[in-house]
Amino acid sequence: MDFSVRYFTRFQDSVSRVLDDLDFATVGGTKTKILIKPNCINSSPPPVTTPVECCEAIIRYIREVGLDAEIAVAEGCGDSGRETFEVFCDLGYDRLPRDYGVELVDLNTEPLVTLSRDDCRVLPEIYLPKILFDHYVISVPVLKAHTLARLTGTLKNMMGAAPPRHYGGHGGGWKKAFFHNHMQDAIIELNRYRMADLSIVDGSVGLAQSHLGGPTCDPPVNRIIGGYDAVRVDQACAEFLGLRVEDIAHILERQYLPRE
Repeated sequence: MDFSVRYFTRFQDSVSRVLDDLDFATVGGTKTKILIKPNCINSSPPPVTTPVECCEAIIRYIREVGLDAEIAVAEGCGDSGRETFEVFCDLGYDRLPRDYGVELVDLNTEPLVTLSRDDCRVLPEIYLPKILFDHYVISVPVLKAHTLARLTGTLKNMMGAAPPRHYGGHGGGWKKAFFHNHMQDAIIELNRYRMADLSIVDGSVGLAQSHLGGPTCDPPVNRIIGGYDAVRVDQACAEFLGLRVEDIAHILERQYLPRE
């Protein structure tokens, strides 16, 4: 199975069931380095950000099924007034190295590689952290509507990897501000360079209107969504939020197909 949706009960149970459905104990058995990428955009508590318990459930699963892989939890926050490690501490991620021996990584300051593609108009050249290409990437976003992108899912979650020194605002602005003027195309092109290998979406609650706050979904979405195809995962996320897939350019599958 390459896609799974489970009702949420508690993170350890529901995330484990999704990973079992996806046979990740077998798939992950060949991986030596795993990077878990939550959405820690700022210090706001869940459901604005990914609960540490969701990432913890993935780490525990990896350990309990006996996978012998190095694990890093990596994010590059977008908040102009905070640094990533401050956000990690604010949200409780700082206990993960102590409890599980994993590494916390600030993607905003990691060494970069430069890549180029002739099928990208907004990002014909891109700077991305080298660690993304050395590791198997598990994207762990929280399910949210977005005021510019329409949806925050696993495809948009990769935006946290964009280094502020190349894609930040001027004068101390939002650390990923470049993307705001080209949101749909930039998400599409970013994921052409590096799409998550596996996605586990926290849809236990959901944000109904905005990515930075506002009303939660009523009733809560009450789902954990997982899959190896990031586009399919985001299509399901849109449907759970009552959004039309056809209205969200970055989750139309044809955008990611090779050009003929």
